[in-house]
Amino acid sequence: MRSYNQYCAVAKALDVVGDRWTLLIARELLIGPCRYGELQQSLPGMASNLLASRLRNLEGAGVVVRDAESRYVLTPWGEHLAEPVQALARWGAPLMSVRKEGDAFRSQWLAAAVGVIFGGVDPGRPPFVAEIRADGAPVTMESSQGRVQFRSGPASAPNLVLSGPPDAIIGLLAGRLNQDEAEALGVSILGDLHPLAEMRRADWLTGPEICQVESTS
Repeated sequence: MRSYNQYCAVAKALDVVGDRWTLLIARELLIGPCRYGELQQSLPGMASNLLASRLRNLEGAGVVVRDAESRYVLTPWGEHLAEPVQALARWGAPLMSVRKEGDAFRSQWLAAAVGVIFGGVDPGRPPFVAEIRADGAPVTMESSQGRVQFRSGPASAPNLVLSGPPDAIIGLLAGRLNQDEAEALGVSILGDLHPLAEMRRADWLTGPEICQVESTS
C-alpha cells in the first residue's frame, strides 16, 4: 500500500481507500456481506489478483474482516464509509443522465442512488414497497417508519414493480422522468408511482449544491 506521507486527514484516508477499485469494494460491502466470488461477479473488469490484494490491504487497515461464514464484512469503522460513498454518489449524479455503451450495470448498484434520492428519515413518508428489475435480478426498496431501505432480492407484496433500462429507472426514481417518458424509454410500470414523490428528498441533488454538468461534443 503506497502512502502520500502527508499528515492530513484527507491524505490519510486516501492512503487506505484511495487505490483504484477500493471504494467500489466498499460500495458492495455497504450493501451487505459478500463472499470472494460474489465480489468478483459484482466488480466486472477487476482482475482476481488485484481484488485479493485490495482485500488484504483493507483487512490490514481494519476496514474489512471475515465473518464465521468466510464472507467479507465491513468493520464498524469501515461502515462509516457510507457517508463519503453517498457524497460521491450525489456529486456524480449529474453524470448519470446517459448510460454510455459498454457501461456495466448490476441491480444492487441502485443502492447508491436510493441512498441519495431517498436518504434520511422523514416521518411523512408513506409505507411503500417497490420491486425493481433493471438487469434481470430483482432488488427491493421499502419505505417504513420514515426511512427508505434497500436490499437485494424480490419483494413479497410490492406496491410497485419497475422493469427496464437502468438509466430510465434511475431517471424515474429521481423525478427527472415522468411515467410517459419512462415508458417511452422501455420501462414497465405496474402499480402507483405517486408515493415516490412523497418519499423523495426535495434537496437530494442540491444539498450540498451541485453544478449541472454539460455534455461536450
